[in-house]
Amino acid sequence: MRKEEYTVKRVITFGVFDYFHLGHLRLFEHAKALGDYLIVAVQDGDSILKTKPDATVFYSTAQRIELVKALRMVDEVILYQDVDRTLPQLDFDVFAIGSDQTHPGFQRAVRWCEENGKAVVRLARTPGICSSSIKRQIDSLE
Repeated sequence: MRKEEYTVKRVITFGVFDYFHLGHLRLFEHAKALGDYLIVAVQDGDSILKTKPDATVFYSTAQRIELVKALRMVDEVILYQDVDRTLPQLDFDVFAIGSDQTHPGFQRAVRWCEENGKAVVRLARTPGICSSSIKRQIDSLE
């Protein structure tokens, strides 16, 4: 009897993951359910400020990476600057993205996946939870 080969299905998701919240956790849980190995790409703080100069980043890049690495469903954490430039350099099978990740860089990354035989799965947001509202709540406490 011949032993069957098993190929690990690698899933990747990208984001800032600042003001870590339940929505991020649910994204990781759903992304992990799509495969065997979850890679989370955390955006570099300097890159965030280049595209959103008025952004307030609560945690440093190193702190955000540490938070994400601590989660048991996350197998690997990488740093990225531009999703559309980083994605083609990686070994993965499924690109899992939040339904709100629609800016041009993500659109180019999705197009690259479609042209290169990679699955794209859009995951629903967790109702009532988002980083922007958490930032507003914190700002109102000051």
